[in-house]
Parts: sequence; C-alpha cells; structure tokens
Amino acid sequence: MALILSIGAFAQKNKPKTMERALFASGCYWGTEFYMQKADGVISTTVGYTGGHVANPSYREVCSGTTGHAETVEVVYDPSKTDYETLARLFFETHDPTQVDRQGPDVGTQYRSAIFYLNDKQKQIAEKLVKELEEKNYKIATEITEAKEFYPEQEEYHQDYYDKKGGTPYCHAYTKRF
Repeated sequence: MALILSIGAFAQKNKPKTMERALFASGCYWGTEFYMQKADGVISTTVGYTGGHVANPSYREVCSGTTGHAETVEVVYDPSKTDYETLARLFFETHDPTQVDRQGPDVGTQYRSAIFYLNDKQKQIAEKLVKELEEKNYKIATEITEAKEFYPEQEEYHQDYYDKKGGTPYCHAYTKRF
C-alpha cells in the first residue's frame, strides 16, 4: 500500500505542466517557426493554416490564394517559462509587420501578417503592442483576428523545415522594435 501511495505522490508531483497556445502568421511559416523554436519556454511548433474558409486545405490550395488562409505557426509554450506578450513581441520583431499581403519576395494573402488570438487576453496584448509600434511611427498592417480552426500542414517536409534543411530564413530577420 505504501508503494502505491508513493507512486501516486510521485505522479502527482511530476504531472505535465499546463501548456498554452499562440497562432502567428508572418509570411512564410518556415521563418516564423525558425525564430519561435529558439524562444525560451517554447515546447513545440507546428506549421499550418488558419483564417480561411476551406477545411483541411493543402499547401497547393493555400498557395493559390483562394482559401483565405494564412501560413500560420501554432506555438505551444510553457507559461511558467515565457508568456504570450514575449512571444508576440518576437513575432513583431522577426518580420516586417508593415507589409500588406506579403513578406519579402513572398506575395499573396496567404503571406499576410496576422495574429489569430485564442482569448481576450491575447487580443488585448496584441492590440497593446500594435499601439506601441504605431506610437513609434510604424504603419502596422498586422491583422488581429479571432482564431478559427488551425489546420496543420500534412506534408511532413514543411514541419521543422530549417532544422531539417539548415540555413536561415530568406524573408525573416530580427529587428529590434520595442
């Protein structure tokens, strides 16, 4: 009986931490994923699509520009090690949030800058950061939109792209803005 109780106490003490999610779109999802994966407290990233009207879209469909989806990164993080505001600041500092429907050479609505918020707190933080940047004379094009269904990219080579291929993003670079 004592052994059962001690195993139960161990399991309770070591149960998985609470995780939170964030959805960021800032052009090609590979670049966004590259920077988010390196952030302290990030547990995992998944590239995919959200913001459109087609269920389970393929990469080819999204690239056609007819689905309404944006290339998006789902970030799962440990809130005891980082917070949403820190990740949102990283989002704004690793792409050009003033570009409309593009990021560098990638052009189309699927490459738009967008934060897809999952709750009111995320929305308030995103709006606060946009205001801060606008007060610094940035003309922010980033959409702040309530999240819809997130569809992970099914073609495996898109996940963890730069970890697998090496190199660095071609249309994302860190720029201090805050």
